[in-house]
Order: sequence, then structure tokens, then C-alpha cells
Amino acid sequence: MKADLILYNGNIHTVDHEQPTATAVAIRDGKFVAVGDDSTVMKYADDSTKMIDLKRKRTIPGINDSHTHLIRGGLNYNLELRWDGVPSLADALRMLKEQVARTPTPQWVRVIGGWSEFQFAERRMPTLEEINDIAPDTPVFIMHLYNSALLNRAALKAVGYTKDTPDPPGGRIQRTVSGEPTGLLLASPSAAILYATLAKGPKLSYEYQMNSSRHYMREMNRLGITSVIDAGGGFQNFPDDYKVIDELHKNGELTVRIAYNLFTQRPKHEEEDFDSWVKSVKLYQGDDMYRHNGAGEMLVFSAADFESFMNPRPDLPEVMEEELERVVRLLVANRWPFRLHATYNESITRFLNVFEKVNRDIPFDGLPWIFDHAETIDEKNIERVKVLGGGIAIQSRMAFQGEYFTDRYGKHAAAQTPPVKKMLDMEVPVGAGTDATRVSSYNPWIGLYWLSAGKTVGGLELYDKQQRLSRETALELYTKGSAWFSSEQHKKGCIKTGMLADLTVLDSDYFTVEDEAIKSIEAELTIVDGRIVYAKDDFQQWAPPAIPVLPDWSPTAIYNGYYPGSNRLSAKTPPAKLTAAPAADISAVVHQCIGSCSVHAHDHDKARMSEVPVNNYTAFWGALGCSCFAF
Repeated sequence: MKADLILYNGNIHTVDHEQPTATAVAIRDGKFVAVGDDSTVMKYADDSTKMIDLKRKRTIPGINDSHTHLIRGGLNYNLELRWDGVPSLADALRMLKEQVARTPTPQWVRVIGGWSEFQFAERRMPTLEEINDIAPDTPVFIMHLYNSALLNRAALKAVGYTKDTPDPPGGRIQRTVSGEPTGLLLASPSAAILYATLAKGPKLSYEYQMNSSRHYMREMNRLGITSVIDAGGGFQNFPDDYKVIDELHKNGELTVRIAYNLFTQRPKHEEEDFDSWVKSVKLYQGDDMYRHNGAGEMLVFSAADFESFMNPRPDLPEVMEEELERVVRLLVANRWPFRLHATYNESITRFLNVFEKVNRDIPFDGLPWIFDHAETIDEKNIERVKVLGGGIAIQSRMAFQGEYFTDRYGKHAAAQTPPVKKMLDMEVPVGAGTDATRVSSYNPWIGLYWLSAGKTVGGLELYDKQQRLSRETALELYTKGSAWFSSEQHKKGCIKTGMLADLTVLDSDYFTVEDEAIKSIEAELTIVDGRIVYAKDDFQQWAPPAIPVLPDWSPTAIYNGYYPGSNRLSAKTPPAKLTAAPAADISAVVHQCIGSCSVHAHDHDKARMSEVPVNNYTAFWGALGCSCFAF
């Protein structure tokens, strides 16, 4: 059997315990047909085989995010100004000002998740005064985690919030002494007020949603992602909001594999939704690129234990057990896998009581089911999960909310949140993900940094050495571990003969770089189903054709995702290449706050993370700083 594609001269970490390393792979018809050394794999070449020299670069299986919201994120990606990874509030506000200037009426500028004020040099939130000064006429909506949203005066007018607008259940509109809304919306504790307000904004046309989804997948490919499990989401209605992904799949334009769960949108009518779906949707319908994966993560609204760690843990209503039991009985009887949002151990105890009751009448008997998040689950409940045959999908939410959790519950509690090592020691299936895009960033390298270095994006050390994972184990959770959560552990997650041909070649060696550098890792080459979906630098000649950005005023056209975005100059661009660049781009490259300063030969990131007081973020950064902002 001859190969369509051979990659050779590599440094391949296979995540296959039987053959952990290799230098070459052969691919045919979307699968690995040989994995080994160069001389062995070259036997699969003929005159028609495409050959790529990996130049000894670190190569790993494609990353699989076991809990994210790609479908919803793709529909909106081109509308969103992303602050993911932006190093300072000064940079973030500059980006906001630039985007306000290019955004036409009646469109909004919206910043939706993926950031924390602790990532900023200033270590603070923007103020409503700053936002109103930047955008007196253009609506601006800035969402912070699941905790709050900032709306400028133009946005308040656009959504119609006045002194007569009542607070919705579970949410609060902050008001002046005269009762007028200030522009701050608070989840107390439900994020429904944030979702409902965001839903009032303009949407992209269908054509633009197609383009937006393609760009979002390309951005994920840039970070080495080849597969995701979409956990549904608020205001993500089936089947209407799945039409874009359906069409992209039919057109052969998906560049990320998607397994999707169905998420009920109707409180008190959840059982009706799932009853309808089990009758009309065939379990696992689809193919290896796009397939159904069961129910959840919302099974019943009464079971939603919202995870704003700035608020106390919510007490679930007494009716929860009755409502959840009806839905779980329906799903188990129809052999539908399910997943359930479960943040707190107190909630998990009650959920397990329901599951065990159903299991006594209708045995789970190997049916895959999942708890999502499980930040404070205890050892007893982990054991109960194991007995019932469940798995736990953990996400990097603590990387963004660790400071808030520590403030509320203490450093000792935070050090066990979530208890990933305990889950692994007890041999419960564990998969890693992001829960992007409305809390955490979609960047998996933040999650890998959080798991292995044990720190938040703001630099707070959450876990000691005993609680951190090795880099090898962390990567396994993002690859082989995640495959269990879509019942695909036998076909993907490692580089092995017969497995689906998904891999990524990294621009830095994940296993040898310093901890802080993990956050900056990107792919140089990403392959999905044996097809090159992303390439840059040494592999630029293999890059797929560029996709235009629609609409042309979209933030994606300028910033494109995780900072610095793939449409911007790279932070690794040599100074000689800057001469022809616009002044704004030169400034962006000189002042990246990552890596070393090419002007003053010190490390921006170390200066930013130091304890030296910083008062003027547009000038000199104390003894460890410099005046790079002036360029």
C-alpha cells in the first residue's frame, strides 16, 4: 500500500504507549498506515506521494477539546474583538478604540470571554468611563467570565434598558441613586442576563456566518486543534443554529472534527425536547468529521449550578431531582449518552443520587455519561462516578477564575480544584478542554500550562508540585483522554497505524520549553484527516488558500483571535522584516510583552509579572521596565 503523504525527519510524540516515539508517518485515505523511523516509513512512498520534511520539529497528535462551544463560537467569531492573551489593558483599550472607529452603524463592538483582568499588566478591569469615552455612539458590550458585562451608554440605548427595566431572575442591573442603569450587568448568579442581553445585538448574515465559522476553525487549527466535542450552549438551538456547520460539512470545508451534544433551551419543557430528539435523531448519526454525540450539557435547567466564583454557591431547587430523573430515565432507556454541567460537590452528590436511583431500575450497563467541570468533587463522589461507568471532563476555567476562587474559598481549597490527579489515580476517564469561548479562551496551550505549571493566566500559583500533572499526562488528557468522551478512543487520540490521521507540528518543543513559553506555542503545520488545513513558516508552501474575511470591518480581519493573532505580524518576526510594516504593526511587534525586548534586551513578561508597582502603563515600567510603549 503506497501513501498519499509521508512526513519524515520529525520528533514525534505519539501518545501511543506501545510506540511512544517515531520520526516518520505515512498517511493514506485519511489514516496512518505506517508509524516508525524514516527508513521503515519511506517504503510506503512512490512517485505520487507528497513528501514533507519535518526538520526535527516536535510533532504531536491533533489536540481534541472535550468540552467547547465551537458551533456557537463560529457563528459569532467575526463579530467579536478577542482579548484572549492581550498583555495589558492599555493594549486592550487601544484595540477597542481602533475597532470602534471601523465598525459601521448599527453594529456593536463586543468582547466576549477568554480573558481575565489578572492577565493585564494593570491587573484591573476597564471602567465604564473609559468605554464611554472611547465609544460615545457605537454600542459596546464587554463580557467578563460568567460574572458581569459592561455596556456603554449607546449599548444601553440599543437594548432598551432604562430605570423602568426590572431585574431578571438571577441577574441584576446596577443602577445610579436615581435608578438609571450604569451599564454594569451582574450575574447573581445566573449568566442568563448576560446571554439575553448579548442576543439583542445584530447577527451576521448566513453567508457571513459561514465565513466566520471557517475562520474560527482556522484559528483553532493555528493552535493545533483537530477535534472538538461541542457541548451545546445557551441560545444554540437545534437544528437551526447547526445549519451552517451542516453545510460546511457537506461542502467538505470543515477543518476540525466535531462531535455535538444536544442542549435543551426550554425550562420546564426539557423532557419534551429530549423525547422529540431521541425519536428524530439517530445516535451517532454522521461520520468521522461531524457526528451526533448524545445529550447535554444542559439536561434540566433546575440542575444548573452556575459557576461564578465571585458569588456564593447556588442552592439547587427541591424540584431538581424529580425533573432530572425524568430526563435521565428517558435517555438511559433509549441508550443515549449524556453529559451534565456540574461545578460543585454538593450538586454532584444530588445528581449521583438521581443517577444511582435510575441505574437500579434501568442499568447504565456501560452507557457513556459525563460530568462536566467538577471543580470541587470529592473522593467519595469520584468513586461513585467510577462505579457508574462515568467520565469527568475538566476545563481550564480555574486558569481564568483561580484568583476569585481563592479569595472566596481559600488557598487550600483552590489547590484541589479540580482534583485531577485524584481522578486519574482512581482510574476514572478524564478528558481536558476549554469551555470556550465565554469564560476561558479556546487556546488549549493555556490549559496545558495550567495543568502542568499549576498557574492562572495572571500568574497565581494554584497547585504545588504534587498536584501538577507532567506535561506528558496533560497532553494525553487533551488527545487520547478526550477521545473517550465521544466514544472514539479506538480511532483517534494518538499517532498509531490504523488511527485517523490528525496531527500538528509545533513551532516550539512543548516538552523542553520553559513553563511560561507553553502559553505561546502555536502550530506550524496542522493535518486533519490526512489533509493539510494550516501551515506557516517552514511549511508555508503547503498552506491552503487564504479565506477572505466577511464583513470587511470585522475584528478578525485585523486581530484574528488569540494575541498576537495570525493576521498580525508574529512576535517572532525579526526586526529586519519590520521596515515595510505600518507604524501600528511595528508598535504591536516591539511591544508584545512576550519574549525578550529587542531594544533593551530584557524580558517583558518577567517585568510584567514582577511585584514592582506600576502606575503609568504608557511610559516607564519601573526598574524592570522600559519605554517600549513610546515607539
